[in-house]
Amino acid sequence: MKKYVKIILYCGLFSLMAGFVSCSEYLDKEPSSSINPDDAYKNFFNFQGFTEELYNCIPSFCNRDDNNFFNNGEEEMWQLNAANQVAWVWSVDQGDFWAWQKERGYGAGGSFLDISTWNTANDKRTKALWPGCWFGIRKANLGLQNLDKFEGTQEEKNLVAGQLYFFRGWFHFQLIQLWGGLPYVNKVLPADQKLTLPRLPYQACADSIAKDFQRAADLLPGNWDDTEAGKTTSGKNELRINKWMAIAYLGKNYLWAGSPLMNMSSGGAEEYNKEYCKKAADAFGLLLKASEDGSCQYKMIPWSNYSEMYRTNGQNGRMPGSATVNGVTYQEAIFRGPNFGGTGQSMDKEYLVAGVLQDRSWSQYPTANYVNYFGMANGLPINDVNKADVPADNGSGYSVNYPWKNRDPRFYIDFVYDTKKMINSSSASAKNFVYANLYTNGNYREPGKGSNTGYALLKFDPVGFNKFDNAYNNHQVHIPWVRLADVYLMYSEAVTEGYQSLTATSGAFNHDAVYAINKVRNRVILPDGTPLPGVNARYLNSVESFMSELRRERAVELAYEGHRFNDLRRWHLLAKSPYNVKTGISFDREYPETNNATPSNNFLDKTTPENNKVLNLKEYVVWERIYSEKHYWLPLKRVDVSMYLEFPQNPGW
Repeated sequence: MKKYVKIILYCGLFSLMAGFVSCSEYLDKEPSSSINPDDAYKNFFNFQGFTEELYNCIPSFCNRDDNNFFNNGEEEMWQLNAANQVAWVWSVDQGDFWAWQKERGYGAGGSFLDISTWNTANDKRTKALWPGCWFGIRKANLGLQNLDKFEGTQEEKNLVAGQLYFFRGWFHFQLIQLWGGLPYVNKVLPADQKLTLPRLPYQACADSIAKDFQRAADLLPGNWDDTEAGKTTSGKNELRINKWMAIAYLGKNYLWAGSPLMNMSSGGAEEYNKEYCKKAADAFGLLLKASEDGSCQYKMIPWSNYSEMYRTNGQNGRMPGSATVNGVTYQEAIFRGPNFGGTGQSMDKEYLVAGVLQDRSWSQYPTANYVNYFGMANGLPINDVNKADVPADNGSGYSVNYPWKNRDPRFYIDFVYDTKKMINSSSASAKNFVYANLYTNGNYREPGKGSNTGYALLKFDPVGFNKFDNAYNNHQVHIPWVRLADVYLMYSEAVTEGYQSLTATSGAFNHDAVYAINKVRNRVILPDGTPLPGVNARYLNSVESFMSELRRERAVELAYEGHRFNDLRRWHLLAKSPYNVKTGISFDREYPETNNATPSNNFLDKTTPENNKVLNLKEYVVWERIYSEKHYWLPLKRVDVSMYLEFPQNPGW
């Protein structure tokens, strides 16, 4: 018990978040003094100090080991012949989901799910989801159990209680979305008590989670800066749990519970549960209405500053997630964890053809099948051909000879493609690598060092992040767990599937699914200054055709932000073709290079590389995942399922 009580001796996140008050000022307590267990709960300062440790249970999933091991869908391909084949991402491709556990060594191969040295210190490498969630659930219950000891204002009590309810729900949600239905632990379990809590169906757990998120939403303010208690840290409260975070997760929890996989696992059919989806739409609608009428602080970042949503560089260590444009601040990130390590957070050395540009022993590359989700500037998917019943329609206009021309502008932000300039240095050692030679047999595709798919990822690392330029200026990557564009897309999905209609709206938000998805698409600005077109009318004829575009839009807008694996799972698509296949491309340039390394001034367009013509473009299978039904859930630890009969292993494991 002392392990939990001693938290009152330090400030937790108050000292973590951008210069909060010192521990001695905040708690006015000497570390060497005697401790009364009830002191942690006696007033707001102490109780908030106790509660702050819950924030340090949130793993920095995109930076746990300065590696990207959180994109486990079909979007990335591990370097096949890399020496280190124990990484979590490689194990996922192998179908070896046991590898999430620390018992498999190397902290689960860099996975953010488990670790041997877990603790709540200010260190991103000591965080992991599985141990953090169970620790956090117990701590939240401990706080709720002792709320009656609190002496302070009602506002202060609400702030503490709201955070505790949110975190209890959030930790349970993170667990069940990966491992399926679990016991809902809503009280402190005595150490000497025999465990008998049964695993519940997924939707039963989701119902309990929803109650906690709703309690949190009812108790918490929209912005801590607007409270008396929050004035102490005014301007530094954006990571603190608030009403809108609780509502966002209330909606997400309901949408997940209503998704096909979760509905099946709770005894339903392989289809959406309409009632859960309607509840999700109502929750998301509350947040979107508040965003659009200005009654909450969240709004989408303008296209001009789009990358600041997940990456900043040379901006005095500012945490990504918001941008200030013409004096107006746009806060798109709704829920983020602590910024452990500040500017030390980066994923720069595993991307941009790491073996070539970074001398790194391994890397990961965007799969061609995932790149194909990125459509054309006219808003159509690349495989949309001319429709015979629409004579004037030329379809998407995609050409296999100009595969990178006239694409959705997000394509150019996210990917490195052939002949794109990657190095600014004019040094002799760099000259053969200035341009991305990603054509077949180009030096950016050298086996064991270069891309095995024909692409590289640019999204998190700007040009200049290489051993020749060393342009690492306070580079910081921090991906939100939930951002506003995601909420628009989840609302679109929920209201469509809840009402089986493209024109239905939620009670709070008087806009339909088409409006919501187009809000995200129209944020993207084309080179001519016009918005990316919304969903084409040909996809508005049925729920099924619209959902194909909605799923594609989620793939594009939320690319490489850790969503795809869970999306494919909840849609019950992970083990199905074509989602279990990873592909690459081979192709030749129309003209040879002058020295087989540097693009020719005579033939290759170095200013607009997307205009260069290619020949013999072919897509080939790099890897096929052999999955079965068991792969929709991660296996539980053997030591845990051996504790008592009511806690069985997931089927197939």
